[in-house]
Amino acid sequence: MQYAANAYAKVARVALSPREAEAAVLLKAAGRLQALGSQVEMGPALNEALTFNQRVWTILASAATEPSSPLPVEVRNGMAQLSAYVFHTIVDTMIEPTPEKIESLVSLNNHIAAGLQGDAGPGA
Repeated sequence: MQYAANAYAKVARVALSPREAEAAVLLKAAGRLQALGSQVEMGPALNEALTFNQRVWTILASAATEPSSPLPVEVRNGMAQLSAYVFHTIVDTMIEPTPEKIESLVSLNNHIAAGLQGDAGPGA
């Protein structure tokens, strides 16, 4: 039974569209940041969560802004600006961690993931 569950999980991962995979990894990064809780302090857990989030955004930004990207120029420019904000916030949080900075990153990841999943969010 466990073998069948593992096989299904592997197929499910492979069957994700690129947008679904991007959304899933953004949500994973957000979850790691949320797991820090409200008492955000410097240490290995914070560094690991922020580094993971940085890797995710590096990959997303690279894919979205490369010259061969099929995205419209406005979207590519928007991703570049958004990525710059994320990278700045990550560095700022590494220097002086606060719950507000973590929440900003979590919220951004969740909103982008929702957009990738086709969910415009509440009130849209």
